[in-house]
Amino acid sequence: MNQPFETVQKLGKDSFTATVKALEVATTGTQAIAVETTDYVKKSFEQTASTFEKLVGVKSLDKVIEIQNDYVKSAYEGFVAQSTKTGELYTKLAQDSFAPFNALRAVTQSTFAPAKSTSRAK
Repeated sequence: MNQPFETVQKLGKDSFTATVKALEVATTGTQAIAVETTDYVKKSFEQTASTFEKLVGVKSLDKVIEIQNDYVKSAYEGFVAQSTKTGELYTKLAQDSFAPFNALRAVTQSTFAPAKSTSRAK
């Protein structure tokens, strides 16, 4: 009679442990995303400032257009690369955050599935 209570109590403890682990992983993943975003913003700002400095000293319209084209191309490529990297980080964050719950689900199913099939056989 005590066994079902102990089983449920253990699953409750395991659920709490899985939640804590998922929150730890989410915190770490979120920090990694924040660091990547900060680095990107810093590089983008430096690139913009550098381009502005180049434009200040230019005297011909052709050179202005060339600098602007180079800047736009570089900024676009950087944005696409950063978007891809950020998307991968978010995907990893989601997978890693749900991993403890997937393990818990497997344990829960293995714990209650035999009991379910035994009760149906009666």
